[in-house]
Amino acid sequence: MPVLAADGSARTIPARLCRPEGTGPVRLVVVNHGSPGEGAAARTRYGLLPCSSAMARHFLAQGEAVLAPLRRGYGPAGGAWAEGYGGCEDPDYARAAAETGRDIRAAVAHARGLPGIRPDGIAVIGQSAGGWGVLGLAADPPPGVASLIAVAPGRGGRRDDRPNENCAPDRLVADAGRLATGSAGGKPAGRAIHGSGGGLPVLWLHTPNDSFFAVDLVRAMHRAFSAAGGRATLTELPAWGADGHGMFYGAGGAAAWGPAIDAWLDAHR
Repeated sequence: MPVLAADGSARTIPARLCRPEGTGPVRLVVVNHGSPGEGAAARTRYGLLPCSSAMARHFLAQGEAVLAPLRRGYGPAGGAWAEGYGGCEDPDYARAAAETGRDIRAAVAHARGLPGIRPDGIAVIGQSAGGWGVLGLAADPPPGVASLIAVAPGRGGRRDDRPNENCAPDRLVADAGRLATGSAGGKPAGRAIHGSGGGLPVLWLHTPNDSFFAVDLVRAMHRAFSAAGGRATLTELPAWGADGHGMFYGAGGAAAWGPAIDAWLDAHR
């Protein structure tokens, strides 16, 4: 799929489309992966989501198609990483969200024109870094998108691989507010809503045993997002496994997130 980078250059990203049984047109669910904390070598190990994964099967069983893009800088042929946010002492997390959102927008725009896919009612789900990008879409959602879901969203988690140690957590909170207003990197990224209650509502899922983003930090991020005009329903699910951060893609995770996400999708078509 084609992506137009911030400097105007053209890039392409791969994606896997999983289709349900039967005939279309069907609703599309676009799922967006996170980002490893280990650096470039770990990003190259990312691969396309298998249609046989438990997460994909959950939506396929309900007659929904699943599109899973692999963003710029991920996978063995991912090229330059687009989502960098600077050093740990002075990160620009909002900029990273804007670049994640750029790839998500490209994926949605491309998929809307595919045979058998409904061009409206699209759901966009992101986990971790992908969820952070989803928060950045709320102020100015892509055409055709009806629902947004952020699962354990954030950036800069597990600094030096230490649980609940974050790079500049105060900046992460402040940038959550910037996402709600549609600004990234100090430049407008969409229409500003500034406390107006505009934009698309987001389901924000979290678990209390998430080792990347502790409960108090998540609540502070949510408060900043809401105070700036974002509309997000923060839902804390029960603790999951050894680390709730892996719930969305983890084996058996759909049993935990499925009811909340399915209800949200039913309510936002």
